[in-house]
Amino acid sequence: MAGETGQGSSSGADAFFGKQSDQLDDWLRIEPNGDVTAFSGKVEVGTGTRTALSQIVAEELDVPFERVHLVMGDTARTPDEGYTAGSMTMERGGSNLRNAAAEARRAILEVASDALDAALDELTIHEGIVAVRNHPDRTISIAQLMGGKKFNRRVTGQAPRKSPKDYRVVGTAVRRVDLFPKFTGQPSFIQDLRIPGMLHGRVVRPPHVGAQLVSLDEKSIAHVPGIVKRFRQGNFVGIVAEREEQAVRAANELKVEWRTTVTLPRMDDLYNVLRAAPTEDDELVKQGHIQAAFKRAAQELHATYCVPYQAHASIGPSCAIADVKEDRVTVWGTMPGPFALRGALAQLLQRPPEQVHLIYVEGAGAYGQNGSDDVCADAVILSRAVGRPVRVQWSRQDEFVWEPKSAAMVIEVHGALDKKGHIIAWEYDVWSPTHAARPRFAPQLLAFQLLNAQPPPPTRYFYGAERNAPTNYSFQNQRVTVHWQPNSPLRTSSFRSLGGTGNTFANESFMDEMAAAARVDAVEFRLRYLDDPRARAVLQAAAEAAKWDAHPSPRVNQNGIAQGRGVAFVQYENEEAIVACVAHVEVDTASGAMRVPRIVVAQDCGLIINPDGVKNQIEGNVIQSLSRALKEQVHFDQSQVTSVDWDTYPILTFSEIPDIEVVLLNRPAMESKGVGEPASTTTAAAVANAIFDATGARLRQMPFTPERVRAALAQVA
Repeated sequence: MAGETGQGSSSGADAFFGKQSDQLDDWLRIEPNGDVTAFSGKVEVGTGTRTALSQIVAEELDVPFERVHLVMGDTARTPDEGYTAGSMTMERGGSNLRNAAAEARRAILEVASDALDAALDELTIHEGIVAVRNHPDRTISIAQLMGGKKFNRRVTGQAPRKSPKDYRVVGTAVRRVDLFPKFTGQPSFIQDLRIPGMLHGRVVRPPHVGAQLVSLDEKSIAHVPGIVKRFRQGNFVGIVAEREEQAVRAANELKVEWRTTVTLPRMDDLYNVLRAAPTEDDELVKQGHIQAAFKRAAQELHATYCVPYQAHASIGPSCAIADVKEDRVTVWGTMPGPFALRGALAQLLQRPPEQVHLIYVEGAGAYGQNGSDDVCADAVILSRAVGRPVRVQWSRQDEFVWEPKSAAMVIEVHGALDKKGHIIAWEYDVWSPTHAARPRFAPQLLAFQLLNAQPPPPTRYFYGAERNAPTNYSFQNQRVTVHWQPNSPLRTSSFRSLGGTGNTFANESFMDEMAAAARVDAVEFRLRYLDDPRARAVLQAAAEAAKWDAHPSPRVNQNGIAQGRGVAFVQYENEEAIVACVAHVEVDTASGAMRVPRIVVAQDCGLIINPDGVKNQIEGNVIQSLSRALKEQVHFDQSQVTSVDWDTYPILTFSEIPDIEVVLLNRPAMESKGVGEPASTTTAAAVANAIFDATGARLRQMPFTPERVRAALAQVA
């Protein structure tokens, strides 16, 4: 999932990491029947974390997996663990629950020591039963010891945790607990939820940010049955009806006049606008004597890479239900940061946060910030207006136009080789707006901006474009700079991997260009600059699985189909999971059409909790990132977004999904690293490098459409 925090801001850090409790009872409870209820501030976003976190608890407590029940993302019941973002759930949320379960295990053994009249080191727990070693008849269940009771102790972090060599649940492919209801059509998502007495709402959107409401004709929907209320304040126009189709019809037929303006650049000028805008610069890396290195270079290379705005394109549009009462507010939604959003909604309603209760319900895909936070604000405004629970579901057009986009980026790389083909200088500049703007304050919510006829607030902090801008290669002379843009033509916020995908696309494409200039095999070239044995092992594992062989390029068969393979490597955020990807492509040199028949991914994410879950996540990363690499780009004119449906924003189809081979390098002695994002960063670069291998043409702008492929081929013809 995409993450963010405010640099140099304790409040930003609190929002991201949360204000975690050290009270054991806030994390775990033993029920009277011996079941275990665990509480996590993280949420399930389709990555299998509910299952993996439950495995951790079951392992540390030595109870059957089936008897662990996890409550997630409920501001009245769970600890505040900040956002589910940045692939941090296993690393942080898993560690928190492991420490809590270890503390609970120690507490249970201390109570059992008295009950069984045995020393602590004589006791074992198995399947929820405490026994005295060598005396199998002396046992007592954890239900008898702690069922329904409070622990009344702190999580110290000092309780001994189980050794990986003793794991029975962690490291096994336990079936995901959330999939069976989804496979069998049972209510599983926020879109399925129904609350007694619930009404249905729709917001009538302006054509673009900054448009002003001139007039509306309420008589234009007088004929529509079931309307409960027509609500207007500022530029916020809402309809509440008894049934959903009535609200949809009324919203579509309401005659509204807006004053529009030209607010966006020409789409063809986007990258020039980004490159030329005023910036706040941050030099991330400055090492060696880079200018002196360039002066003695045998070869210099320059390249510019461009990454477009892209949409989350969640299959299910954002949805929420709110019930605003005089003394309490309850909101059901797919909010990745329930506690942070609670503060923003409390400000919006002018209520104390203690009166606002947010309950996470899984949605149909949201890796980052789509419309799931804003739709909660829509629902509370309309519920407050009618005094009843109101369900709001965005339309497909609402989702495409109004959700925050991934940030567009321009990246320039300048490198130098010596006479022996070694890299002696690496200069990297990236221009980008912030990749993170999750609402912690009411003015960041669309509903607030519409209610008060105000523009979006100025950027409070910058984050995301630095992610994987520095590489993990050893370069003696290098400089890496981020040029932050306070304003973005389109609204941006967190998107899977933030700037990790754009930066890895640029870094790994340029590494390939340097390897080609040095006339060295792409894998061998990368290994020259990787000192970490784990990193080298991952790259070599991917190459071996892909049957990598050095060969001259390009290669074209008799039918005009060029075949090639390309490689890309990354250590996510420079210290998290390590990934290498090899992509195989087939390019029709006449039409520019391309097929990716096979992708191999090797990954080291430390201790693997659930190998099947990790494999699922890598496959999902590859599919989404391949779609982004080949097809996805938000289109707009000078007044509004024009990508409004699946025709104007196509995504990868089932028939286009490649064979995906996953190689996992397990490190049981190490902490687990997140897998929700890392493998998404390498796909675009691996595909672009494979296109070069096949055709000799370089693709430096995403997505790699047939038109761009043909244009690149024309340059090398």
